[in-house]
Amino acid sequence: MKMNLPNKLTILRMFLIIPFVVCLLWPGLGAVGRYVSVSIFIIASLTDLADGKIARKYNLVTNFGKFMDPLADKLLVGAAMICLVETGELRAWIVVVIISREFIISGFRLVASDNGVVIAASYWGKFKTVSQMLMIIMLILNFNYPAYEIACLVVTYAALALTVISLIDYVWKNRGVLKEQS
Repeated sequence: MKMNLPNKLTILRMFLIIPFVVCLLWPGLGAVGRYVSVSIFIIASLTDLADGKIARKYNLVTNFGKFMDPLADKLLVGAAMICLVETGELRAWIVVVIISREFIISGFRLVASDNGVVIAASYWGKFKTVSQMLMIIMLILNFNYPAYEIACLVVTYAALALTVISLIDYVWKNRGVLKEQS
């Protein structure tokens, strides 16, 4: 199978997880490690935006990309949130809620796929992804100012709310997929 550019970007995003985690968690790197890791995270996040746009614009959508692109996103965001629990910037229960949503949606997609149904991402899902990425960037930067800390808290709870709203929206709009399994 020949790899097209969007699929190469997806694979790059997955490989960027390793240096991202190392730079964020390596003892002794301090602020330099955080700035490098946030730079890597931003680059990886931009590959998510780019691969989808390129695939749709140039009709390069593949089954590989349909499967691996969302998986790469989940791995990147999940790894980042787990690291932020390790560093003390994010509460574990928030990560559990967010990752649980991803497993539920993945399960829905598998059931739908078995029935020959492709479920497109909704705007709520896109807002959820952007808010989670913004939350991660802000928490990694971790500027020690009261106003910044409040902004981080607001963005974190907004990301959490959008995660739950997008789950409810997704389940509601696709409830027929489960009815077909009964």
